[in-house]
Amino acid sequence: MPTTPTPTRAKSAAPPPRSVLRDPAFLRLWAGTTASGLATWALPFVLGLAVLHRELGAAGLGLVLAARTAGFLAAVAVGGVLADQHSRRAVVLWSALAAAVAAPLLAAGLGRSLVLMTAAAALAGAGQGACRPAFQALTAETVDPGRRQQANAAMTIAVRSSTLTGPALTALLTAFLGVRTLLLGIGLLWLVAALVPARGTAPAEPAAGPAGSTARAGFRTEFLEGVREARRHPWFLAGLAALAAVIALGYSTTSVALPLISRDRYGTGWVLAAAMTAYTVGALLGAVAIARLRPRSQGRAAFAGLAAYGVAPLSLMLPVHPVVVVAAYAVAGIGIELFNVPWFTATQREVAPEKLARVSSLDFLVSYGLAPVGLALIAPAIGRFGVTPVLAVCTAACFLVPAAAALVPTARHFSRTAPAARD
Repeated sequence: MPTTPTPTRAKSAAPPPRSVLRDPAFLRLWAGTTASGLATWALPFVLGLAVLHRELGAAGLGLVLAARTAGFLAAVAVGGVLADQHSRRAVVLWSALAAAVAAPLLAAGLGRSLVLMTAAAALAGAGQGACRPAFQALTAETVDPGRRQQANAAMTIAVRSSTLTGPALTALLTAFLGVRTLLLGIGLLWLVAALVPARGTAPAEPAAGPAGSTARAGFRTEFLEGVREARRHPWFLAGLAALAAVIALGYSTTSVALPLISRDRYGTGWVLAAAMTAYTVGALLGAVAIARLRPRSQGRAAFAGLAAYGVAPLSLMLPVHPVVVVAAYAVAGIGIELFNVPWFTATQREVAPEKLARVSSLDFLVSYGLAPVGLALIAPAIGRFGVTPVLAVCTAACFLVPAAAALVPTARHFSRTAPAARD
C-alpha cells in the first residue's frame, strides 16, 4: 500500500538583522560622534561671529584657525597610533576632554589675549584630530560587519543635518547668549563626546591576509606599520589618490571660485548660499540612499559618486542659469556620500583590526591636510591664469582621477577578496 509522504515544514527565512538604530551601544557612540562633529563645525563659525561682533580681528581669526588646523594634523597620526596601542574608548575620552578644556580657554582669551586663544585653538585641534581615527575604529568594535554601512550612513546624516541647521540656530543663539557662552557650549559638546560613548561590544571582523605583528615599538615604527597595512590594499591607495585630487583641486577651487562667480557673473550672493545649502541637502540624500543601497560593484559605484563632484566646477566654468549651478552642487553632495559611506565601511571591514586606527589616520591626514594647501595654491593660480582655465583643469581632474582609480586591481569591490569569498 503506497504511503503518503509526510509534508515537511519549509525552513523559515532568517530574520532581517536588527536595525542599528535600536542598538543602545551604537546610539551612545552615535551621540558622541555627532557631538564631536557638531563641535568641530561650530568652532570656526562661532569665531567668525566673533569677528562680526568685533571681538576678534580678521588676522586673529586666521591665526587661530591656522593653529587649530596645525593641532589637528599633528595629533591625527598620534591618535591613530595610540588608538591601536590602547583602548579606543580611552583615546576618545582623553582627546575629547582636551578639546573640552580648550573651549573655556578660548572664551577667556577672546578680546583679551590672542596668544591664549591661539594655544587653546591648537589644543582643540589636537583633541579633534586624535579622536577621529579612534571613533572610526570604535565603530568597527561596536557594530557588527553586516550593519556598519547603515551605521556610517546614520553618523553622516547626523553631521550633515547639524551643518544644515547649525548656522541659523547658532546665529539666533548669539543674539541671546553671546560668543563666549557659545564657546562654552562647544566645550559641553566635547564633554558629551568624551563621556557618552560606551566601550566596543562587537568583535572586530578578521582582516584579510596575514595578521601584523603585535609587538609595540616607537611611534615612527608603529605609524609605518599602518602605512604598510594601507599598502596591502591597492583600492585604499587608489581611493586616497582620488580623494587628494578632488579635495586639493575640486573642493579648493570651488571654494575660491564660487564666491567670485556668484558676485561677478550673477551679481548676487544668493547663488553662493543656495549652492552650499544644496550641497549639504544633496549629501543628506546621498547618505539616506546609501544606507540601503548595495551596488554589485561597490568600489566602482563609489568612485563614480566621487567623480560626480566634477559637475560643480564644470557648472561654474560654463555660462549657465544659476539654478543649474545649484543643481550641480546638489549632485556633488549626493555623490560625495555615495563615496564616503562605502569607503569608511570597506576600511573597517578590510583593514587589520589592530591597525585600523592608523590606516584611518592616513585618510584624515589627506582629507584635512590637503584642503588648506589647495586653498593656498588655487587663489594665486586663478590670479595668474584666470578662473576658467583653472576650473577646466580641476574639472578634468575630478572626473579622470577617480575613473583611473576605479581601474586599479581590487578597486571594483573595495576588497582584496571576491564578494563570494567574503560571504
